[in-house]
Amino acid sequence: MLTFDAEATRAALPMAALVDALRAMFVSGCEVPARHVHAVGDAGTVLLMPAWRVGRRLGIKTVNVFPGNTAHGLPALHAVYTLFDATTGAPLAQIDGGEITARRTVAASALAAGWLARHDARRLLVVGAGRVAALVPEAMRAVRPGLAQIEVWNHRPARAAALAGRWRAEGLDARAVTDLERAVREADIVSCATLATSPLVQGRWLAEGTHLDLVGAFTPQMCEADADCLRRCRVWVDTPEALAKAGDLLQAAAAGAFDPAAVQGTLATLARGEAPVRGSERERTLFKSVGTALEDLAAAELVFDGARR
Repeated sequence: MLTFDAEATRAALPMAALVDALRAMFVSGCEVPARHVHAVGDAGTVLLMPAWRVGRRLGIKTVNVFPGNTAHGLPALHAVYTLFDATTGAPLAQIDGGEITARRTVAASALAAGWLARHDARRLLVVGAGRVAALVPEAMRAVRPGLAQIEVWNHRPARAAALAGRWRAEGLDARAVTDLERAVREADIVSCATLATSPLVQGRWLAEGTHLDLVGAFTPQMCEADADCLRRCRVWVDTPEALAKAGDLLQAAAAGAFDPAAVQGTLATLARGEAPVRGSERERTLFKSVGTALEDLAAAELVFDGARR
């Protein structure tokens, strides 16, 4: 059984190749049962996220969430991914789960942006400054290489400034901003990766032609965009599960601003050519993701197959 630590996993998942791997997996499909959630006493929660393709590979991501770790200077979340042969059940690899999750999440956003963002997009705004947000420019530039100016906003300005400095050190034209409304109004792509529980982006700020990418709100109680964003945009989701989990969609539907039946498509129907894409340079588009074990399996296979080659 091969073992890939965080550094090795990161190196094995170049963004352009990962976007292509996700596209191929959404075309072919795989079995994705409901995740298992178990309480570990009062200390934490274990999530088991399986996916497989019969006769090929089986993968299980184990995610341990122990909120009390922060008091001891430890991350609250740890994850590992185990890949097996789906014919024999033999273990093939153990892979860093945190790197798989972060990189496949932004790669899914980039996959959607390839169909939904304007081809002439040049200005990207990242809302958030955490682990996932930090990877957004790399992912978006894999499908929109013309993105030349990167801005970042965070409710803690110092974190935004630090992230912008990191991007500049990587050769990007990046800067931190404090005026979120102005930044949204001027952006071609707005990507939100936060844990917000109340809306950050207002629909009235979205200029014609903007693509809004919502990554962070993965529970009904969370929300990054107000109901007016849903009212003004054509909407796509990563999987139908988003309609049951994403606070942005559920809250807008409750307010009468969004009809779930109006969703234009999913990543699977986009990848198979069964869903409409951006129809004009002026329309506003919105992509909402909550994540799926299909993406984890695609990433894990890319890591393992690359090592075998």
